[in-house]
Amino acid sequence: MDTALLDLPAPTAARLRRPGWRDPRLLAGIVLVAAAVALGAWAVRSAQETVPVYATRGVLVPGSAVGPDDLVVVEVRLPELAGAEYVSASRALPQDAVALRTVGAGELVPADALGSAADVALRPVAVPVRSAPSDDVVAGAVVDVWFTPKPPASSSEQGKEGKDAPGPRTLATGVTVAEVNRPEGTFATSGAAVVHVLVPQDALASLLAALSAEGAIDVLPVPGPAGR
Repeated sequence: MDTALLDLPAPTAARLRRPGWRDPRLLAGIVLVAAAVALGAWAVRSAQETVPVYATRGVLVPGSAVGPDDLVVVEVRLPELAGAEYVSASRALPQDAVALRTVGAGELVPADALGSAADVALRPVAVPVRSAPSDDVVAGAVVDVWFTPKPPASSSEQGKEGKDAPGPRTLATGVTVAEVNRPEGTFATSGAAVVHVLVPQDALASLLAALSAEGAIDVLPVPGPAGR
């Protein structure tokens, strides 16, 4: 054996050093773990947190008084409130609160759907109709009101009138139904139904004039989403 090789020093094994508390890598790892735990806990709490808001028991129509008996308190998760504001049940309702627009049964009440009577620009009008209204004509539905003048009584008058005789015309379009009174029992087929509609003030004159004139009034539901 070569004596030169025997004179070389024996290699020493390198020892791994345990990272100390001041090691930047250990500190960064601890910070990342703590942040992840905190973020997860916040997400769980946020998903479980709810707030009390009002929902309707039945349909609210513009101009109708709104009180505690018309509403029910529901607990809603915060994410569901994103982008919209609803009437909080943590505060008492104003005593003179009225609906400013239609809110469907079981829906959450938007904050801008309630106000005072002075904010309502509509007037309720009771309209007797000549035939039983459609089943789609219910509170909250959107309808058109038509008037058909009474035709001339005699054939001579019909000849004089000719093509100048007035035909059906619209009295109000896209108005909301506030209430429907349908006949019951033996009077169910008489057509003596009354539909209460909410009419803008600029359409009141023509509608009231038609109610006092000779002729028939029909209330027709607007088809599609607008009529719901």
